[in-house]
Amino acid sequence: MYATCLFCNKPLGRNESIEAFPVGRRLAFDPAKGRLWVVCEKCERWNLTPLEERWEAIEQADKLYTDTRRRVSTDNIGLARLRDGTTLIRIGEPLRPEFAAWRYGDQFGRRRRRQFLIAGGGIAALGAAIIGGALAGVSFGGFAWIIGRSGTSLIHGNPETVVARIKTESAGLVHVRRRHLAETTISSASDGSLALDLRFKNGRARFEGPEAERIAAIVVPNVNRFGGNPKAVAAAVKEIDEVGSAEGYMAMLARLSRGFMSETHQAKISRRRARWGNSNFTRYGLFALPGPHRLALEMALHEEAERRAMQGELANLELAWRDAEEIAGISDNLLLPRDVSSTMSRLKGE
Repeated sequence: MYATCLFCNKPLGRNESIEAFPVGRRLAFDPAKGRLWVVCEKCERWNLTPLEERWEAIEQADKLYTDTRRRVSTDNIGLARLRDGTTLIRIGEPLRPEFAAWRYGDQFGRRRRRQFLIAGGGIAALGAAIIGGALAGVSFGGFAWIIGRSGTSLIHGNPETVVARIKTESAGLVHVRRRHLAETTISSASDGSLALDLRFKNGRARFEGPEAERIAAIVVPNVNRFGGNPKAVAAAVKEIDEVGSAEGYMAMLARLSRGFMSETHQAKISRRRARWGNSNFTRYGLFALPGPHRLALEMALHEEAERRAMQGELANLELAWRDAEEIAGISDNLLLPRDVSSTMSRLKGE
């Protein structure tokens, strides 16, 4: 049983209602198709659970959903809030575009609201600093430089922030900063599958096929940090639906991406000179993809991972989840003094 998000490596939390599956505070399930997801409260991604852990949990969740009075529903999708605060999302039989629009609209919408609140709070703090400085007799010019850079950072994010720690087959554990996404591109591999040229701390590597999709699924949400409004989500769903499948859409976008992410020598220099507060890095690489394509790419990567799992590649899903937990453990241990870690191991009898 896994307790860490496959995509952002954060803890999924626990619930006290589903005895057969106590992981997660927001669970989505489809009793007809036998699918169970844990929705990460941090990154909003849907983590598909291993096959052997679903059935009893789905049965318990369906009974709890039916018994609770605190629920709202449409013809195909329902939500219920349990006494311990756990949210259940029951999936019926919607058409694929309808389900995708609801699922990702919910996900991107909550991400969008959260980022706006964070940015709004930061801007309010900046405003308070300006007023405080004025009352103290400090000229506005003294604040202009730091305020301008702080405001840009609140909107675009700090370029130096590590947004992903990824375990790869060829390059080991890599650390990806936000600015590295401006130096990361997608293209077509020789077999027509997705290829990802990933920039990371002290290096660069090219990945193709399933591994490229797995890594892209981790980094692309950081390009879509503000999610999308209903209109943008609908446009992204339409992009995939017109092609016919998530796999087909990724192949199509990989062929077209060169036109979006082409660079001049000056653009490369501009990226290398990007520093804290400089928004130039958001014009290149993965950031250069048009908004609907960025959202559609994230959706397609997620759905393709689930398609592979549903076709029997659960071993890859389990491996990916184990990797996520291992990376989360590494990240957590970096924050602990060595003597604390050794004491915890001794108390556990390890």
